[in-house]
Amino acid sequence: MRELEFDYIVVGAGASGCTVAARLAEDSAMSVGVFEAGGMDDDFILKIPGANVVTGAAPAYNWSYETEPVPALGNRRLYWAQGRVVGGSSSINGMMYLRGYPSDYENWKALGCEGWGYDDVLRCYRKSETNERGESAVHGANGPLQVASGRATAPVCDLFLEAARSAGYPITGDLNAADGEAFGHVDLTVGRGRRSSAASAYLHPALRRGNVTLVTKAQTLRIIIEGERARGIEYLQDGERKIARARREVILSGGAVNSPQLLMLSGIGDAAELAQHGIKAILDRPEVGRNLQNHPMYRLIHTVTQPVSAYSHARPLGAMRAGLQYMFNRSGVLSRGLFPTGGFLQADDGRVETTIQVCMAPAPVVRRKPGVLGILPKEHGFTLLLNHGSPFSRGSVRLKSADPLHHAAIFPDYFSDARDMGILVRGVQKVQRILAAKPLSDILGREIQPLKPTRTADEIEADIRATALTHYHAVGTCRMGADANAVVDSKLRVNGVEGLRVVDASIMPVLVNGNTYAASVMIGERAAELIRAG
Repeated sequence: MRELEFDYIVVGAGASGCTVAARLAEDSAMSVGVFEAGGMDDDFILKIPGANVVTGAAPAYNWSYETEPVPALGNRRLYWAQGRVVGGSSSINGMMYLRGYPSDYENWKALGCEGWGYDDVLRCYRKSETNERGESAVHGANGPLQVASGRATAPVCDLFLEAARSAGYPITGDLNAADGEAFGHVDLTVGRGRRSSAASAYLHPALRRGNVTLVTKAQTLRIIIEGERARGIEYLQDGERKIARARREVILSGGAVNSPQLLMLSGIGDAAELAQHGIKAILDRPEVGRNLQNHPMYRLIHTVTQPVSAYSHARPLGAMRAGLQYMFNRSGVLSRGLFPTGGFLQADDGRVETTIQVCMAPAPVVRRKPGVLGILPKEHGFTLLLNHGSPFSRGSVRLKSADPLHHAAIFPDYFSDARDMGILVRGVQKVQRILAAKPLSDILGREIQPLKPTRTADEIEADIRATALTHYHAVGTCRMGADANAVVDSKLRVNGVEGLRVVDASIMPVLVNGNTYAASVMIGERAAELIRAG
């Protein structure tokens, strides 16, 4: 086997992996090897924010996971997107920049994650970004990640906000500065009309320093553990098994599915389950793969009776205008994301644990057939995606096989805790009140989703069970904590193995109220601080 050697090996070039690799490489004396199972992010379509309608689920850039049957959702299997390309999901996601509440991080701290309170993570958030608003108490102005302030991409976005105001909710110009119920336009990881992925923001500039090596189309098969220390990885590239050695540390940044799978394949996991696949346990850690959390998502889709939606951009003249605006000025609808507007409300007044996130697309998002033409709107309307911010239900990621090339089994176990269904149902009812408020109610057309009226709690619950899908916000499977059962400690070191850390969304003990891209970059920033501190 041919061997490479680095001071640090980072497995996975996603949001956290790109970030931690780039920050560690700021020390010119250190060498960093980044190993990515997917290919380069050099396709121009990945750079166009408005092309997310194409790239978000494109098989060429995606692990294209499918869950095991979900009992609470009629035993349906759900599609899970996760980026398989340099930049990971940050190269294909919706670019929504939402950090979560300050209380989310204070909750982590209360659970024993010392050094992860709001003040600790805020420093990393500010360090990571160049915000279009400029520097402030909550935003940075000199970081790698480009963040554009939110704005409407169609008049229906502002009509929705006015309806939310009429229904009694505050409207804010910065959802990341709000702490509680609020609606507004959503910040996006976009700079100068291009997607600001973790690859373009962090990794590609770091590659120019000369002490970072990027190895693509290289799937890691196992962690090499000698004695009680991680020494490197074995990976597959071009059909050949190869070895890479780490003088200092191996850092797993594969995400909430791949990181626990790789630990288990390497003999770190529930010993009894590993034995069922013929894997000898190096370390019996039953929590590996447990504590899986994600956001099940429910859709409300309406037509509108006036030409106020993004359907105008999909018609021939509108599409031509959008293309020319982007080609010549990097402006127009193609320079923005699909979900420019949203907010947060509490299903039960005064109870932050019942927070519902609402994401608005100013067009009916209905998949009629494969390809881009199968999802472009055919009439004026809008879509609302609803999810419970920090659900109580917990699932798991488990091995299906000892073969590293086989996907792991994903058990989301959505709504296995009955509290989650009640909270989402009550949240839907509150959003319905916004839809009934002026001025949106004046132009509200027919319902596309749900297909039949859902006014009672029982009707809403039945429709959730029949139609709910998922956001792609998986976390928690390598839980951080101070207790003996935690997979990693507060410095993200795998308990029981030296020279091995997990640095990605899988370390979150509890899912944040928001999307996970911003938090994953923050985790990479915080990890680099911790590694440098020794």
